[in-house]
Amino acid sequence: MTGGALRAWQLPQLPEFVPVFAATNDEDRPRRLGLQVSRLTHGTTAEIRFGLPVESGPEILLRAARDLSFLDLLALVDSARHHRDVDDVTMKPILASSRPGVRALRDAWAFSTGKCESAWESYLYAFHRSIGVDVEPQVDVFGPDGSFVGRADLLIVGTVHVQEYDGGVHRKREAHRRDLRRERRFAATSYERRGYTSVDLLVHDVEMLREIDDMLGRDHDPARLTLWRELVAASCLSRSGRDRLSNRWLGRPLGR
Repeated sequence: MTGGALRAWQLPQLPEFVPVFAATNDEDRPRRLGLQVSRLTHGTTAEIRFGLPVESGPEILLRAARDLSFLDLLALVDSARHHRDVDDVTMKPILASSRPGVRALRDAWAFSTGKCESAWESYLYAFHRSIGVDVEPQVDVFGPDGSFVGRADLLIVGTVHVQEYDGGVHRKREAHRRDLRRERRFAATSYERRGYTSVDLLVHDVEMLREIDDMLGRDHDPARLTLWRELVAASCLSRSGRDRLSNRWLGRPLGR
């Protein structure tokens, strides 16, 4: 988490208290409250960020994969890819290894498209995939005259349905004005745009599912939400997921 923050990655929603994580080659590791220090068992080529040595992107993701749930790790992977700190070439040695955390990282890497530009876009993508809907992130949309309309967060493959995450930033005055102009451009096309919020994903998921089922012309089946709710419950999007992660971090003896 410390390395990701120093690389300006967007971190998943974390517990209230997060230790500072560090690693050293020394046998004698510092032991103090709020600091988690591990001993390196591999070679490293640290980069300097904000005057501090920081592990490579692949190493950070592998270490995070030991602790994070699938959704949390997916958001971190997408952010690392968005910042171009990792790619298929740099990840290959890590993913081919048998080091702790690699199975979880392989799953998140295979699921990630590298196109989602925020954690909530990653979650919206995962929601659609979990209910059996194929979506393509970051699709350029053009009007009937060929003019550029906008870049859609998600497009349901084979349809005109654009699914987007509308966070709080979109309600700020200038952003809201831009969004209204963009919505008018969309209205002049055959595309149908729908915006969703975190409350929709976490509280009103049944309504979201029903709406998507209706637009796709398939029978509404609440059982499709089973996987999504399991993913949310295990993640830091839930209180239980944050508590689990907090207990994992704070329950360790100092220096482990």
